[in-house]
Amino acid sequence: MKFGLFVAVSAFALASVPAPADAQNMNMPGMAMPMPAKKGPPRKPTAKKISSTRTKGAPKKVTAKKAAPKHGHQPSAKGVATPMDQGPTSMPQPQSRSGSTMPMNHSQMQHGTMPTQPQAGSQGSMSMSTDQQHGDKGQTGQMNMPTSGHGRHEMGNMTGAFGSYPMERESSGTAWQPDLSEHVGLMEMSGDWTLMAHGVLNLVYSHQSGPRGDDKAFASGMLMGMARRPLGNGALKLRASISPDPLMGPSGYPLLLASGETANGRDRLIDRQHPHDFVMELSASASQNLGRNSSVFLYTALPGEPAFGPSAFMHREAILDSPEAPISHHWLDSTHISFGVITAGLVLDRVKLEVSRFNGREPDQHRWNIETGPLDSTAVRVSWNPTTTLALQGSWGHFTDPEQLEPGVDQKRLSASALYAREIAPGWKLAATLAWGRKTVEDHNDDAFATEASLKHDAWTLFGRAEMTENRELVAGVENGPAYRVGKVSLGTVRDFRIAEHLSIGVGGLLAVNFVPSELAPLYGGNNPTGAMGFVRLKLR
Repeated sequence: MKFGLFVAVSAFALASVPAPADAQNMNMPGMAMPMPAKKGPPRKPTAKKISSTRTKGAPKKVTAKKAAPKHGHQPSAKGVATPMDQGPTSMPQPQSRSGSTMPMNHSQMQHGTMPTQPQAGSQGSMSMSTDQQHGDKGQTGQMNMPTSGHGRHEMGNMTGAFGSYPMERESSGTAWQPDLSEHVGLMEMSGDWTLMAHGVLNLVYSHQSGPRGDDKAFASGMLMGMARRPLGNGALKLRASISPDPLMGPSGYPLLLASGETANGRDRLIDRQHPHDFVMELSASASQNLGRNSSVFLYTALPGEPAFGPSAFMHREAILDSPEAPISHHWLDSTHISFGVITAGLVLDRVKLEVSRFNGREPDQHRWNIETGPLDSTAVRVSWNPTTTLALQGSWGHFTDPEQLEPGVDQKRLSASALYAREIAPGWKLAATLAWGRKTVEDHNDDAFATEASLKHDAWTLFGRAEMTENRELVAGVENGPAYRVGKVSLGTVRDFRIAEHLSIGVGGLLAVNFVPSELAPLYGGNNPTGAMGFVRLKLR
């Protein structure tokens, strides 16, 4: 926003407050403010008197012309303006750097305050506050972005790319999260474009106990960039995300009870978490508003995330601080890297309906390339954010030939989840996840459950996860064997230290206890093998 916007906001607020007698002829630079009439004949200052009262650096006096009353600012019988609560006045429209007029969202203005305005095009930190009041946000593409005195952009007044709801609601792919979720990263304005970046790099050491355990140091994380601009009465958004995961090698890292994908095209990874592909997302989306609180959108990606399950685990606020992937990953959110996605969606206020066609095959062992394939699978998702603290979703998917090692075998999946986020006390932020997923292969229904939670206070974060899966892949060489019910509980913490204006370093660790049935206990050296991770991370803020 330009400086004139904040001047206009201040004028809008001050006009609703009766001015003292000695301030009724006050003028602000660049605009004249009509003041209530004073009883009695006005004093007629001479040019000499005006000149003598000016001080160095004071603005020149601008004479306000008498104008006809406007809507919401009607004069009373005595000629005194009535309060502004009778309706909005006509406000000057801010202009972008390209000179085009940008719409203003009057419903979210902080009347009576003069926020600090950064220079156009300057880079600042993007931090979504968790205690903002989210009402009607106006149309997609409208932005009201005041900053604090420290240059941190409070983005709670910026709408989402897919509809006229708070931008904080948007997560990975087209998934929703609570409106009070936290977003941290960098933001820069360039003409009509809003540019954002988010990134985290983890250096991790994993120790998994027992005969099937292992030790390994590895790097994980992601770097995501997004560019957005108005498009008609909606928005155009481009997003790209990459990961250092392929550097850990094709066999990934040791993680007891995890399974899925392959390191060599022949053998399934068991008790190891596979690396993600280098390119995690290349997507473009466009939206158009249908009314005050409704819109349609189209999302395309290669790769990207179809409309199935909750947002991917590295984006869920309840557990994004953990370097450990969930063992329920292939029930809930393994589709977040699908090589070919088209999603069409309809937003009706707090409800979103969407359908995807996508390539259902999971990524192969070649982690540096971009794969292609037919859009042969279908997913449908219904999302509902009944309050600012809660995001619910239910989804169904038919996956054609998803497993590289099981050619010709299709899957059906169901998912339901609830994500929660709120500030429970000043400076204390709680986030939680409750999720269920089901895989149906031939006549077998296998379930997975996951609960996640985090508690943040100042630079400290405490996080934890509890999971249960019915897994048929834990015995090598046995395809579609018996489903073993296994579980895991992990608890960890991380402490961040700011080392630069937009960069922090964190030090943390976690402990995990695994639960295996008696049939698998000999393979794992007991019923409760353990795991531990220590990590150091760099994070953009």
